[in-house]
Amino acid sequence: MKTTICREAHFNACHRMHNPNWSDQKNKEIFGICNNANYHGHNFRLIVKITGEINPETGYVMDMKVLGTIIKNEIEDRFDHKNLNLDCPEFKDKIASTENFAWVIYGILKPLLPKEHLLAIILYETDKNYVEVGE
Repeated sequence: MKTTICREAHFNACHRMHNPNWSDQKNKEIFGICNNANYHGHNFRLIVKITGEINPETGYVMDMKVLGTIIKNEIEDRFDHKNLNLDCPEFKDKIASTENFAWVIYGILKPLLPKEHLLAIILYETDKNYVEVGE
């Protein structure tokens, strides 16, 4: 029977919402204070959801300790206290929106999981704003 497990993580990062193909005025009109030239930060809350069959030998969909280690090594260590625009090559040609960030995280984690498992990412930028992507 299909079951979903969830693992939560927290990290801090900053970014600037800015489209280099637009004028400064248009960027300010569209992105407002999120276009601050000095960037702005968030305390991101990440929820990784894995859906799959329960293994009858372990009772697990996936070992949470293994999942936690993957998230720490591949996401938290990679993005914590980073400037997404300047420090992260994943955003070299991509606007550092939370929507794009969630898909970047999905793309990093998906190949590291068993192929039969489905993956969904929930990424909270603030307590009121979050994005969900995946299967």
